[in-house]
Amino acid sequence: MSLDQNLDKILIIDFGSQFTQLIARRIRELGIFCEIISHKKIKIFDISKSVKGIILSGGPLNVDQINKYSFDKKILELNLPVLGICFGHQILSKLSGGKVKQSKHREFGLANIHKKNNSLLTSNFFGTKKSKEVWMSHADQVSKLPRNFKVIASSTNSKFAIVENSKKKFYGVQFHPEVTHTENGKKLLSNFIFLICKIKKNWSSKDQKIKLINDVQHQVGTNKVICALSGGVDSSVVAQLLNKAIGKKLYCIFVNTGLLRKNEETQVIKTFKKRLKMNLIYVNAEKEFLNKLKNVSDPEKKRKIIGNLFIKIFERYSKKIKDVKFLAQGTLYPDLIESKSVTGSQTSKIKSHHNVGGLPKKMNLKLVEPLKFLFKDEVRKLGLELKLSKEIISRHPFPGPGLAIRMPGIITNEKIKILKEADYYFIQALRDHGLYDKIWQAYAALLPVKTVGVMGDNRTYEYLCLLRAITSEDGMTADFYEFKKSFMQIISNKIVNSIRGINRVVYDITSKPPSTIELE
Repeated sequence: MSLDQNLDKILIIDFGSQFTQLIARRIRELGIFCEIISHKKIKIFDISKSVKGIILSGGPLNVDQINKYSFDKKILELNLPVLGICFGHQILSKLSGGKVKQSKHREFGLANIHKKNNSLLTSNFFGTKKSKEVWMSHADQVSKLPRNFKVIASSTNSKFAIVENSKKKFYGVQFHPEVTHTENGKKLLSNFIFLICKIKKNWSSKDQKIKLINDVQHQVGTNKVICALSGGVDSSVVAQLLNKAIGKKLYCIFVNTGLLRKNEETQVIKTFKKRLKMNLIYVNAEKEFLNKLKNVSDPEKKRKIIGNLFIKIFERYSKKIKDVKFLAQGTLYPDLIESKSVTGSQTSKIKSHHNVGGLPKKMNLKLVEPLKFLFKDEVRKLGLELKLSKEIISRHPFPGPGLAIRMPGIITNEKIKILKEADYYFIQALRDHGLYDKIWQAYAALLPVKTVGVMGDNRTYEYLCLLRAITSEDGMTADFYEFKKSFMQIISNKIVNSIRGINRVVYDITSKPPSTIELE
């Protein structure tokens, strides 16, 4: 699963923490390449010379359940720096000869840790106050340090909040430095990477561009590739990356499902066919998709119908282009994580993504997924490096199944028309008020509920429109955006007064978790 065996990297061994992807994000932000691999899969012989340090992630179970965590202990004998975080800290301590027990006082949330000794790990971390507020999330703790370990910092309930064996370059922290709640947490990770592992920066947008173009050229050779172009950020970046890598050997297939945003098909043709001069095949399949979705209300069925039809259309049009060997997709790291744990750890499948694992064997095309190890913000930076316009790069994420999963219940032409208009007015209002770029994702949804209203002297019985706008770093977790009352009044009035079919507007104030970003 490695992008490059020769690129110096940090290896993150995942024990199932909800924050593992955040660790990777932070390291990438520091300009260093890293990979995540499951504790179940990693063996000592898998670790290449390019690995310069290892991070053991947190996890949901306790160390007494270690039998559920297959882990090759010989990895700790490689003379590599190791940083254990939370559960990883407990694993490291226990396997080094220490003891772990259930805490008398569990720690969940913010806690203050106090400096006890100096360490390379905490260089310029504490500051003059010699204390820091950190994010704890544990029910167990190290009760006895292994030999040759010393305490670097303690909290009221965690005597061994930071520990080290400087000779072996083993470090353990009971808290989560990767989360934003931990004050100066990124500095601690930076110290581990640069002062202890001594890696030089190797992961910028320019590095990614050069490397990914070379990877595509190496994988594809002189063969032709069809690209699933939707007009969203991910597929746009993939298309431009392949355009730079193989030029006219790329054939973009853009399918109008009838479930796109308003005027999206016109914008895609203008950008990719006329401005970027790509081979673009436009397929108007509105009627085909709507017929397949007729009377279907189950969300997973909708996704599968749309995904399967996409594949059939790709098959149909790939046959018209001779000697096509590859299909390119805009799959991202979070797509893999949500659809099936990319690391094989205890991550649950949340929902199916139509562009993950859906390629039928009979199609006989190999997948090109150059973005599958990148997070969304990395993709946006890469797009700018590839000279795509800011308008394309700054677009909010849009789901593969499109508006189908933003109208729970039966899909009809009437609903699609109403929803396109509502979404258009909402997004336009965000742009007009300078809010669009402050929000990770926003959309309008049409709920399968009609309510009574009064407009003029007439009684109405029309649909309820739900608005959702969230802030996030990578889509893995999210919180709702707090609009001013004046903005909510403006957009509510605009939608109700401009669109026949909607007489009520509500705003979704649920975070992720417990909700997902999309409704279905």
